[in-house]
Amino acid sequence: MSRDDSSSRSAHEREQGRGVPDPLGRAMLAHLHDDPGRLTYRDGGDVQDGSVASFYFSDSSSWATETVEILERLTDHEPILDVGCGAGTHLLWWADRDVEAIGVDVSPNAISTARERGCERVCVGDMHTLPVATDSVGAVHAVGTQLGLGRSLAGVRAILEEFDRVSHESGIAVVDNYDPTRLDESFLGYRSDPREGIAHRCFHLEFERESESDDEPVARHERREIGRTLQFLLCSPERLREATGGTPWVVTDVLRSPESAHYRAVLKNVNRRGAETKKRPANNDGRTVANSDSRSLRR
Repeated sequence: MSRDDSSSRSAHEREQGRGVPDPLGRAMLAHLHDDPGRLTYRDGGDVQDGSVASFYFSDSSSWATETVEILERLTDHEPILDVGCGAGTHLLWWADRDVEAIGVDVSPNAISTARERGCERVCVGDMHTLPVATDSVGAVHAVGTQLGLGRSLAGVRAILEEFDRVSHESGIAVVDNYDPTRLDESFLGYRSDPREGIAHRCFHLEFERESESDDEPVARHERREIGRTLQFLLCSPERLREATGGTPWVVTDVLRSPESAHYRAVLKNVNRRGAETKKRPANNDGRTVANSDSRSLRR
């Protein structure tokens, strides 16, 4: 893809997303363009800094050992699909090692940021209905706790089934979450649940530019963007294993430090759909249509 084509596509995707709040993507793009601003996570009166530079633009030399180990493990399963690729930092790490990887993010501005940084195979898309062909990737990398946006164990299961659709028969996936058995109400957005190993998290993101041109004054409401409230399911590794029931995935490994609530889980596809889901020719948007006897949980 040429630079002109990439710029045209980015502009088109931003136009499609016009009017839809995208504070995180705007924060990434602003950081890339050295346009000062502040990203915050908010839950009522509780506020936490979004740390755009360290979360989305850090150098691999500062990454935790577990992060690098996961990225290296996936290199044997290319092409890799990075779901929620953000500014493309992991895609660039793989590209430096000649590993084929594709990025998808729901944020048009995040995708624009990734493209400007040199990522070519990226596109705007939702993880519930990925814009990726059936059986086209060897691994799915979805690290950023976005799996929790399934909001329930059934919702998580539906996302895992979509990951299965796009994966090779022997595919693997890496997802992450926070174990609520190691959390309490000091965790931003925490909502308890009476079930063991289950909790919830709610917050929204805000981005506000910190400066404005004297020649082109901008009203505060135009400098500030407020995102919708996000609702996450928090589940322990044991509950994640429960969510894989009825899918081809099994949890084969859980990686975390001894005192940390955050963990990464490695899933392996071991029980392929087989005759249960019979593929038809791809429809107009490139996705494969399954017979009505498929166990898809999408509604």
